[in-house]
Amino acid sequence: MLVFIGYIVTLLSVFGGYMLEGGHLGALVQPVELLMIGGAGLGAFIVGNNAKAIKATLKALPGLLRGSKYSKSLYMELMALLYMLLAKARKDGMLALETDIDAPADSPLFSQYPKILADHHIVEFLTDYMRLMISGNMNAFEIESLMDEEIETHHHEGNVPAGCLHKLGDAMPAFGIVAAVMGVVHTMANAGLPPQELGALIAQALVGTFLGILLSYAFIGPLATLLEQRVNESTKMLQCIKVTILANLNGYAPALAVEFGRKVLFSTERPSFIELEEHVRSVKAK
Repeated sequence: MLVFIGYIVTLLSVFGGYMLEGGHLGALVQPVELLMIGGAGLGAFIVGNNAKAIKATLKALPGLLRGSKYSKSLYMELMALLYMLLAKARKDGMLALETDIDAPADSPLFSQYPKILADHHIVEFLTDYMRLMISGNMNAFEIESLMDEEIETHHHEGNVPAGCLHKLGDAMPAFGIVAAVMGVVHTMANAGLPPQELGALIAQALVGTFLGILLSYAFIGPLATLLEQRVNESTKMLQCIKVTILANLNGYAPALAVEFGRKVLFSTERPSFIELEEHVRSVKAK
């Protein structure tokens, strides 16, 4: 919703201001200029990225039209699940988690947290390291190193669509200039026309520069920034799991290990100590 609101504000400000100055919208309707800019941008996007990057970008774009799922309630659900898993392991032993870890979709424990279960990245990350804990063959330092590597890979992979859009956005003004130059060439080839018609041709050429800059900084660039923010939020979920598991491996009780995880969350979604404590108590009471 915010994406649409931002686009509407931009369009109303730019075109509304143009009309208030006495401009005519008809002069800006240049489908051929838009075809040249859009076609050149699409072609460059295809040439400059491999199939995996193109597929990842196209897959990521629809999600930007929805609000972020990374809210306080989701983090609370994650920490509640972590607490339940660690508490069960502390009470019944790590082997008691095997059934839950091997088939999370069928686990009564995981099924209590549908938001977490719906995110396969979180579930896979959590179950993989719980499985390593069950094996007992790795110490906390080894697991931490492996976690860091996987989180870095996840972050890098998640930023691929944002990087693709950033490069495309940076190129749009140049493609606008290309369209403008083509318009100037067309104008010069018709230099014998009356001044009024030449003026119309020059205006059409300048629209190409305008469209390239507008598409870059008002449409494509903001989408790339939003993608980066979403990736940072998803990475924070993995960091929360990492810190909680490592705290438990270092001997801290589940309730305190979850507190370690709380501290790494962004302040905008981080629950207070009291909120987390009350939430943990409610989970324990079930």
